[in-house]
Amino acid sequence: MHVTIILPCYNEQDHVIDEVERICKAMDASDMTYELLAVDDCSTDQTLARLEDAAPGFPNMRVIPFRHNSGSGTVRRIGSQQARGDIVVWTDADMSYPNERIPELVGMLDDDPTVDQVVGARTSEEGSHKALRVPAKWFIRKVAERLAGSEIPDLNSGLRAFRRPVAEPYLKLLPPGFSCVTTITLAFLSNQHTVRYVPIDYFKRAGKSKFHFTKDAYRYILQVLRMVMYFNPLKVLMPPAIWLIVIGTVKGVVDMFRHPFYFPASTVMVILSGLIIGSLALLADLIVRSRGA
Repeated sequence: MHVTIILPCYNEQDHVIDEVERICKAMDASDMTYELLAVDDCSTDQTLARLEDAAPGFPNMRVIPFRHNSGSGTVRRIGSQQARGDIVVWTDADMSYPNERIPELVGMLDDDPTVDQVVGARTSEEGSHKALRVPAKWFIRKVAERLAGSEIPDLNSGLRAFRRPVAEPYLKLLPPGFSCVTTITLAFLSNQHTVRYVPIDYFKRAGKSKFHFTKDAYRYILQVLRMVMYFNPLKVLMPPAIWLIVIGTVKGVVDMFRHPFYFPASTVMVILSGLIIGSLALLADLIVRSRGA
């Protein structure tokens, strides 16, 4: 088995079969051996019934029903752990991604063994809450680029292909929600795995969006910090530590000139805060290196 495609499905009854047909048609034309894992995340509509009814017509599709709603991150994690293909593809069932291009993404991994992940970088934003979502995503992406030390055209694209053996150590880190795509991107970049970005069109999703701006935006930024802390804590903790020490030292010099032999408690607190945070940064880095992350 060469490719495993993981398709999270939650309340997609009106278009899920169209998406399955599109994926299978593209893969059949590519001559790649593949399996499609259609995972129903305990939908409250007829999504599971329609997948099961259609299954006999798609011999490469396996329908996996969940007993309770677990989130797209859990679906992708379990699907990746059960995958039999050497290459795993993540995508969505909402008709927003050009899934007919999946063979193209897989082909890039086949053609270049130095690339470990190929991400479809969206050229437009068609999601809900667009006025708030675009600047928020830009800010989070810039924070991630700064911390990861790499350019990231699309931090949370839902369409990507990666090598399963490379991803296996990081699957346990995937959160249950949408930020799982951010996690797998940062995990690869933080460990010097090559990630290639391919521009793709992005379309208005079919059905109702499951994205909640306030809650999910908070989770995205938290996950960015968490992942960089997990792999490179010095990137997060050492800059504020150094700035606090520098500010405290400058303030201490100024205080000594203005009031000789007087060292205010606030200055001591600033310097000590920097030293404490710096010590925590070094300790965290030691822990990361000792576990071989």
